[in-house]
Amino acid sequence: MLMLFAVVLVVSGALVVGAAWGIYGRLTERLEGFLVALAGGALLLSVTSELIEPSIEKSSVFHAMLGVGAGALVFAVCDYWINEKWGSEGGGGLLAAITLDGIPENLALGVALIGAGGMEVAALAGSILLSNLPEAAGGAREMAEDGRSKGKVMALWAGTAIILSAAAIIGNLALEGVGEGTLAVIRCFAAGAVVASLATEVFPQAFREDQHWAGIATALGVILAFSLGSLSGG
Repeated sequence: MLMLFAVVLVVSGALVVGAAWGIYGRLTERLEGFLVALAGGALLLSVTSELIEPSIEKSSVFHAMLGVGAGALVFAVCDYWINEKWGSEGGGGLLAAITLDGIPENLALGVALIGAGGMEVAALAGSILLSNLPEAAGGAREMAEDGRSKGKVMALWAGTAIILSAAAIIGNLALEGVGEGTLAVIRCFAAGAVVASLATEVFPQAFREDQHWAGIATALGVILAFSLGSLSGG
């Protein structure tokens, strides 16, 4: 239980730190693009090695692929609704998009912690932390530039951190006794949603802001995630 709360605190706390960095610090567009690509590469490898592959080993390819497909489809539908009906450029739409991305990530993190010990979730937690920092920094900066007060923007991101923390805790506590087949679908549903978000939001943003280094940064993210995974023997 202590490990659960420690991991959740660090990962969700990155949203608040990132928001403060975006509002009060200096974050150039190229640096933001580089960091986003770095985080995207790390997250891409982590969802594959920490969610999809273990699900196939413990359950079946069918359960894993069912979850991945469903997660990607649900994310795509929700993302379309946000962009077309809500407006992704507005503060509410942006926050909704980030929450939609973060809930499956943190749900997956909570599920991954079931039965885990030590450094077994280091790669996934580290990759989510890496993605949260630049995502929150860029989002908070856009909100502040849109005319919102800095205090209100920080409060919105703190509230988002609380929501995502709850997702991780619920994922861990509510699903502890669920069978491997069901867990496999849930893990891979989260993985599919994250992969879809990488394709539609993360990598396009990274290329727009830092196209010459986006590929290198993505590769560095993969290397970093692989190194984190090796700490647990993964």
